[in-house]
Amino acid sequence: MTIELKQRDLNLMFLSSGPIILIILAFIFSTPSEILRGLYEIIVFPDVLLIDYLAIGGPGATFVNAGILALIIIFLVWKFEVAITSSIISAILTLTGFAFIGKNILNVWPIFIGGYIYANYTKTPIKDVLPGVLFSTTLSPAVSYILFGFGLPFYITVPAALFVGISIGFVIIPLSKHLIHSHAGYNIYNIGFVGGLMGVVIASVFKGLGLETTSQYIVTTEYNIFLRNLLISFFLLFILVGYFENGKTFKRYSSVFKYSGRLLSTFIEELGYGIAYINIGVMGLLCILYVILVGGVFNGPVVAAVFTAAGFSPSGKNPANTIPILIGVYLTTVLKAFDVSSTSVVIAALFGTTLAPIAGVYGVIPGIIAGFLHLFISPNLSAIHSGLHLYNNGFSGGIVAMVMAPILETFFNKNEDIF
Repeated sequence: MTIELKQRDLNLMFLSSGPIILIILAFIFSTPSEILRGLYEIIVFPDVLLIDYLAIGGPGATFVNAGILALIIIFLVWKFEVAITSSIISAILTLTGFAFIGKNILNVWPIFIGGYIYANYTKTPIKDVLPGVLFSTTLSPAVSYILFGFGLPFYITVPAALFVGISIGFVIIPLSKHLIHSHAGYNIYNIGFVGGLMGVVIASVFKGLGLETTSQYIVTTEYNIFLRNLLISFFLLFILVGYFENGKTFKRYSSVFKYSGRLLSTFIEELGYGIAYINIGVMGLLCILYVILVGGVFNGPVVAAVFTAAGFSPSGKNPANTIPILIGVYLTTVLKAFDVSSTSVVIAALFGTTLAPIAGVYGVIPGIIAGFLHLFISPNLSAIHSGLHLYNNGFSGGIVAMVMAPILETFFNKNEDIF
């Protein structure tokens, strides 16, 4: 028991190092007063897609927002004695990334409260529902937009935002358990799919009440080189720590390639944290390389995409099952349908690795087709949830998987029951 606690504490300490570094960097970039002003701008800004907190609040405030939010999550993991699973690692990295583009230290709390109420109502240990509740903050822009986007008085918006946020946190777990069957586990970002459906419902209610959200596209190119170098350093650190955790060797890393990535797979229990951290680092560097090769710019949305794509690698992502997805997105250039260097297409490619299980189970060609389809579907979905759902590509991935999985299972006869 003592050894397990020590291992858990060491993992939490390591996972805390990145957020702490971000907070330190914040005070190098900005003065305390600039950070406070920037945090205020971030908190009161209506967060519908696609925005970049670096452009809204500046780097100092953005780094503090991301660092504090990540440390809050790590504290919750420690407080409720949650095991450091692949889901928890994914949640920490994903929320850190999305703290650059829509999640902040205010708008996540009503959803957290809803999850806490659900756990108590169903008498479920909080540690069992925490990962799902953390991911459900994909709908945190709904909280922000109710508070600050409609121009209504606070005596209306505060209780409304609390009600909507708490409702999201309360219903997300039972919905996610049910809807995972609809895409048969071929969409790793299951909450992204669930959140998309909930976002459509919320947006429809808003429209029915005569409350319209305003689409926006705010990104910056100002911090491209710095963010690139910061991300490279971050994922090299993962590889270094993984190397030492794995007994100063990269042996057994090749074992990650035997995992298809299909939910609910994870290799931490079999291969250990060392291999998991190495794979996170490798996947992070692969994503960075893709951005560089297509001529993309590193900004808030791209940071979120890299963190998320790499963060889910302990659940089965690896270079073999993600590269086909990236190729599929890149091949759209043949049709000249998209500019693959644009931020929206770059993040669609990186987030599109949610479909890695299709390549992992069925091979390269189906994986390429999945990436190709994903890019055509993803841009059209944000309109139907009015940008209130941050994991738009998880929504798209769910739809692609729903269409492709039955066809692939029919022709390849691989319909094994994994749930």
